[in-house]
Amino acid sequence: MVLYKDGKVYLKIVYWGMGGSGKTTILKTLYRITKENKKEIVPIGDLQIIEKASGATLYFDRGLFQSTKQKVYYRVYTVAGQKGFSPLRKKIFDKTEDQTDAVILVVDSQTKFLKDNIESLLELKNLARNRLINEIPMIVMLNKQDLGDVIDEEAFKLVLKDEKLWYEPEHKSYNWNPLIYSSCAIFEQRKDIYSSFHECARRTYHFYGDSNIPYPYIFKPPNPPDDFEMAPQVQIRSPLKEKDSEDGINCQYCGKELTKEEQLTHSCKKKPE
Repeated sequence: MVLYKDGKVYLKIVYWGMGGSGKTTILKTLYRITKENKKEIVPIGDLQIIEKASGATLYFDRGLFQSTKQKVYYRVYTVAGQKGFSPLRKKIFDKTEDQTDAVILVVDSQTKFLKDNIESLLELKNLARNRLINEIPMIVMLNKQDLGDVIDEEAFKLVLKDEKLWYEPEHKSYNWNPLIYSSCAIFEQRKDIYSSFHECARRTYHFYGDSNIPYPYIFKPPNPPDDFEMAPQVQIRSPLKEKDSEDGINCQYCGKELTKEEQLTHSCKKKPE
């Protein structure tokens, strides 16, 4: 997350998945849906698509989207899924315009590609260094559900459980388990393209905007985009605290109910040293 002094927040969401899983098509369809319809999240400018003649992503795709209700902007990336692009995926995940705040894992649902999907998930898990779900919200899209012989939600849930990316109800992170969408990326047959992105954006803003981050993290963000006149300030990710209700956040030490601005700035005198 990057927070600027005028209150504008930039969050970075990455579509991750094996080559050919449909990430670029999803981004194109998302752009068209949000551009042509009145949605809560809308695109700014055009998409940047860098692809081969075959349509495969050559380096990455990206777009900028904005919430119409808050001063929140979403930098959205797709990564090239081919195995030879691993170093580039790492750079996009960790460095390009700040590190990743949330991931949408795009799965090619065809059963013949299950092993390739698992390899892609393992690479993501290793790159995230155990931060998935607990620090980095994750959504799963089982794409290409319009084809035959595909895996379903329950089958992929078993994969997540095997990789310890799915929590049982008694676990504190149970409510952050990835939502799994059965999707189709093609615009004419689109299914759960906007709803999956909107849920990821909602979780990400809730996660960061409410300061529900398990570990402190402070760094100086990059310069803002050229088309926005904003002065950067230090980014602060605060320690995890429990929510008392959906409508407000209370300080875990003094119990004071905090406004959204205070959630980012509140320094409690009762906090133990």
